[in-house]
Amino acid sequence: MAKRVSQYINKALGLISRNGSGHTTGETQFETKPFKLHKLAEGPSTHVTLTRAEALDMYTQMHTIRRMETSAGNLYKDKIIRGFCHLYAGQEAVAVGFKHALRPQDSVITAYRAHGWTYVMGVPPIEVLSELTGRRTGCARGKGGSMHMYTKNFYGGNGIVGAQVPLGVGVALAAQYKGTDGVCVALYGDGAANQGQVFEVYNMAKLWNIPCIFVCENNGYGMGTSAVRAAASTEYYTRGDFVPGIWVDGMDVLAVRQAARLAVNYCAAGNGPIVIEAQTYRYSGHSMSDPGTSYRTREEVQEVRQTRDPITSFKEKIITSNLVTAEEIKEIDAKIRTEIDEATKKAKAEKEIGLDEIASDIYANNVEGEIRGLSVFQPLKHVRVGPAVNL
Repeated sequence: MAKRVSQYINKALGLISRNGSGHTTGETQFETKPFKLHKLAEGPSTHVTLTRAEALDMYTQMHTIRRMETSAGNLYKDKIIRGFCHLYAGQEAVAVGFKHALRPQDSVITAYRAHGWTYVMGVPPIEVLSELTGRRTGCARGKGGSMHMYTKNFYGGNGIVGAQVPLGVGVALAAQYKGTDGVCVALYGDGAANQGQVFEVYNMAKLWNIPCIFVCENNGYGMGTSAVRAAASTEYYTRGDFVPGIWVDGMDVLAVRQAARLAVNYCAAGNGPIVIEAQTYRYSGHSMSDPGTSYRTREEVQEVRQTRDPITSFKEKIITSNLVTAEEIKEIDAKIRTEIDEATKKAKAEKEIGLDEIASDIYANNVEGEIRGLSVFQPLKHVRVGPAVNL
């Protein structure tokens, strides 16, 4: 799908360059909300330059995540997706904004709300949806499901609250040790921000100047508890103590990209870690088992959709500025809808892995011999199916 969407974007760019449809220089200036700073003398610029190609790419990625999550929600309701399923709708600007600031050597690790991040890190929607439905064409052969997806430089969604943050510092430490010039983005929610392990690795990362970007995706609620009821201080960007921090409007993809660029450059320059709080919002409940209306009103959700939606607001910006036309946006929307519908059908039609793969790819280099099954008397043979990544 990614290849086909890219071809479409390139085609659109070519058409505009030939037909003289009123677009000016192919880039436009925008202004973001002011950033809030902690222990930083200078923050990201609020003046943003956006090219036409970037606008098309960002819009396509955000809208693809939204359509993919809509499909995931429907698959869960149809009982085709089993187990846990945490949707990312509403938070798309965080993943897409960050992705547009990362370099090939940089890594990402996140919590269980991982579908959107998995996609922007390079996994096609068909592989995301196949993983969600437990099919063999999933990025983890259907064995990881909603919370455990991986690809190159992406160390997954992780199910234990906050536990991915120390792992992210470890990934960043490995980059520092190997001299790759890479940084690691370790994401967590406001609900996990009070975990003791988060503060422990703030300290370690600052002591050793580890190139880790701590990102709190503050969507306002940890499960069914609002941030103001869970934390004495909700200024999450300041809670790294000696670690500098930035607050950014997480519903503005351009503001997120600005903050992310500064953070990447800051860490890569050897300054140690930094904390970013992205103020965002999730439209669905905490998971599919949570209707999301017992602790907040439908009116609250509707107001955010109408006034702060990251996709709608970005679309209005790029159309008003003449970077793209309304007709082009409609064509992209239709293209994405078709692609996601096709991917959904394929994911539903695929098979699950066989029992012979249950003990596959547990180790990159298995030195243990047989793998323990249900008991020590029922060992399993370790099987190598796919290549090991992120070694």
